[in-house]
Amino acid sequence: MARVKGGVSALKRRRKILSQTKGYIFGRSTKKKQAIEAIHHAHLHSFAHRKDKKNDFRRLWTTRLNAGLRASGLKYSTFMKQLKDKKVLINRKMLSEIADKRPESFERFLAKVK
Repeated sequence: MARVKGGVSALKRRRKILSQTKGYIFGRSTKKKQAIEAIHHAHLHSFAHRKDKKNDFRRLWTTRLNAGLRASGLKYSTFMKQLKDKKVLINRKMLSEIADKRPESFERFLAKVK
């Protein structure tokens, strides 16, 4: 049986790996072994950071909402309690968008909740 050299498939594998590290600096973008390690770490961090992003946005919504509420003399915690008591089902993301982009609508909303 004839000997099969793996040059073509090895090169294809290497190109695939190096295409994933485009934009990385130094050996991480040119050397296969370093590139594999860089990809592995990048995948680990991307999972964690996708989870962190959800927390970051929730924190941002709370901050925006609190800023809108402080202008009218309310606190975030008391406002959320009032919402729960009145059984108003609107999420923090929508509330923060209204408080940030449309303050006059937010004032009307506050009048109904109080």
